[in-house]
Amino acid sequence: MGSMTNTSEMNSNPSDTAPAKAAFKERYKEVLAKVSAILDQVNWNKVARLGNVAGILLVVIIAQVIIKGVLDTINLFPIVPGLLELLGLVIVGRWGWANLTTSEKRDALIARLNGLRHEYLG
Repeated sequence: MGSMTNTSEMNSNPSDTAPAKAAFKERYKEVLAKVSAILDQVNWNKVARLGNVAGILLVVIIAQVIIKGVLDTINLFPIVPGLLELLGLVIVGRWGWANLTTSEKRDALIARLNGLRHEYLG
């Protein structure tokens, strides 16, 4: 029977918590006022730009992970990587034949590249 606890020790006096609640409310109002003042000083245009950069960076990272997964999956098939290399060589060969075989074609290619350079770089 010695295991019974005194319930008066467990319940605190409600009149003791009223000043603590009032002090907490005052401190809470002060903290909110300080936070509001700090947030008013923030240049939100810079924060938005930072958010845009972070979003673009996140999208690029996700795209790279997906591309790596696709390429790793393709490399699991024994014949596909060799065929893709052969396809790349054929495309480069055809492009070279179409654009580099005569001096007129080479001059036209150089003119196109110079036009693109002036268009994009000024």
